[in-house]
Amino acid sequence: MTSTTVIDDFFAIVPAGGAGTRLWPLSRQGRPKFLHDLTGSGRSLLQATADRLTPVAGADGIVLVTGQRHVAACREQLPALADDAVLAEPLPRDSMAAIGLAAAVLEERHGDVVVGSFAADQVVSGQAAFEQAVREAVVAARAGFVVTIGIAASRPSVAFGYVRSGDPLGLDGAPTALHVRGFTEKPDAATAREYLASGEFRWNAGIFVARTSVLLGHLAEQRPALHAGLREIAAAWDTPARDEVMAAVWPGLEKIAIDHAVAEPVAATGGVAVVPGTFGWDDVGDFNSLAALLPSLDDAGDKVVGGVPGDVVRIETGGTVVVPGSGRVVALLGVDDLVVVDTPDALLVTTRARAQQVKSLVDAVRERGLDDLL
Repeated sequence: MTSTTVIDDFFAIVPAGGAGTRLWPLSRQGRPKFLHDLTGSGRSLLQATADRLTPVAGADGIVLVTGQRHVAACREQLPALADDAVLAEPLPRDSMAAIGLAAAVLEERHGDVVVGSFAADQVVSGQAAFEQAVREAVVAARAGFVVTIGIAASRPSVAFGYVRSGDPLGLDGAPTALHVRGFTEKPDAATAREYLASGEFRWNAGIFVARTSVLLGHLAEQRPALHAGLREIAAAWDTPARDEVMAAVWPGLEKIAIDHAVAEPVAATGGVAVVPGTFGWDDVGDFNSLAALLPSLDDAGDKVVGGVPGDVVRIETGGTVVVPGSGRVVALLGVDDLVVVDTPDALLVTTRARAQQVKSLVDAVRERGLDDLL
């Protein structure tokens, strides 16, 4: 049975960044996907993330890292967050800087504690299994490992990274935790099928749990300049010098993901563990993956994101994904497997098979100088 108690000396870091370009034009730089209710649950992805973390971290144990332009919207959606629980970035510097800053600030405030990083834009089902995986990860983190949670792959996806597991850690309190043998970033389809068949690979959910001293210690070894900069900012964070130090140091920090900065090199030396997660998970990376999370309108398999089914008129369609966001009716006749996203200032029409390529379309829009649409 899953414990219902909050974990002592554990803080959940929620990086809320990125523009969700593969969900354009629904997701934009000014209002990215984590601020949207994409699944019809009545809660945005950010709110749902906070909801599932509160039982393990407590209402006071969640720290949000987001861009300055998103602070107001995040606070509106999460009004219970304390003033000092939101760390604002003046510009994006990828996940290592965001997570490292939060870890360093928390260590300044509380000493050596366990932190976990949980992205704000993921969809998780199976709360009890999620909590159990987090609790095991914390046990392994207290033993000195950087811990990730690996998701059982439901298909040979080329959109996700993979983590390869090894022998059990043998820790009391973390019976399923395994050594990590390595990471692979987005393999081709044939390789992904081989990974599933082997039983050794799981999807890398980008969830990392570690003691602050361990995480920052590895960062000091792997990326000393980045570590030094984050330590300097953290030391000034709760002082009047914060803005001055942040402005001087943050823009020069290396832009790198935590996977590349810490997880991959530390795994090569045996310092990373994985807890197999049995809960449902998706990072909602594009409209095709979003469609898999939505109920079908009928036997045709059509899906509607937001709005109401009455905003869409369909005749002889199948497998379509429609986002009616302009206030007008979207009418479809005799088409299958399309994605139609209708917003007041931009209309996207593509196929579900090309959903991953929407990011390249965003690049083309940017090249045309249409920045107001991004």
